[in-house]
Amino acid sequence: MTAEGVRDETAIAGPPRGKPALWKRALPWIVTIVCFWVLWIRIDGAARGKGMDAASYLLQVFQSVSWTKWLALMVPYSVVFFLIDSLVLWRVVNWFNARVSYADILPVRASTYILSILNEQLGKGAMAVYLNRREGVPGWKVGSSMLFIMFCEFFYLLAWATLGVLLGWDRLPEIFRVVPAIAVGAAIFFVLWVLYFRGAIAPGSQLRERDLLHAFRQAKPWQYGAIMLMRSPAILAAVWVYSVALDLFGVHIGLGEMLGYVPVVFFGAAVPGPMRAVAITLWVVLLPDHAAEAAAFGLVMHNFFIFFNAAIGLLFLRRAQREIFGAA
Repeated sequence: MTAEGVRDETAIAGPPRGKPALWKRALPWIVTIVCFWVLWIRIDGAARGKGMDAASYLLQVFQSVSWTKWLALMVPYSVVFFLIDSLVLWRVVNWFNARVSYADILPVRASTYILSILNEQLGKGAMAVYLNRREGVPGWKVGSSMLFIMFCEFFYLLAWATLGVLLGWDRLPEIFRVVPAIAVGAAIFFVLWVLYFRGAIAPGSQLRERDLLHAFRQAKPWQYGAIMLMRSPAILAAVWVYSVALDLFGVHIGLGEMLGYVPVVFFGAAVPGPMRAVAITLWVVLLPDHAAEAAAFGLVMHNFFIFFNAAIGLLFLRRAQREIFGAA
């Protein structure tokens, strides 16, 4: 291997790291156990109210769903999400890292969904290896772009959640009324953040010069908005799909109300833990009068989405392997 190759590998991998602390490894499992304990209490209580046990109640819910109609909703939605997700990644990589075609991004992005079943960071690592091997982009620059995407995603979800809360103010749980206040605070933070990276605030600060903040130094204000707009068709599709799918589980929620729910649940899906336990639990909290239906709905929606995206990744896996390892 050449000296340049050694530098490339170091840029991807960074310094050696030990095992994470025990509490960090245990935390996702603790969160999951607490979530499923809450689910069990809610479902068991609802089942007793109907003179049934929890298992029978859940089985009844699953038997009542038209799974062919549900698949007819979820398969196209998952494909649309994949295409939009890849589009966002392609746009950010081309802005801040290297010129790569959308067609070349697709197989690598799809393959990262397989790794993301185990660990989201593994998926980001595969993208770093790809761009390093193909274009010589250092790993920290790719990491900076991933941070930029995550930053924009937070504000995009918050913006849509705020709109949903305002539209469904009287129908949503009272705790949702704090969302607009959070949005105002986040908007102020965003303005200060942009001004800081444009040098208008604390011009002598060295923090902005860190490698991992490369994308934020390069980003223009309109690019944040562009990413949020590019993401928006995915959230609008999700609102419609989730509303229709929930109706198949026997619970009717209007589009306006669902617009308030979906971004909040998607926030919950980002919390680490097996089976997206927080996202599943949120549906039961949001729909307390339909505990079993909400639990079954959350379980199949989020886990189908994860595993179907991984199946898309399998279709592209051989090409992704060539793209990532072919130049090694």
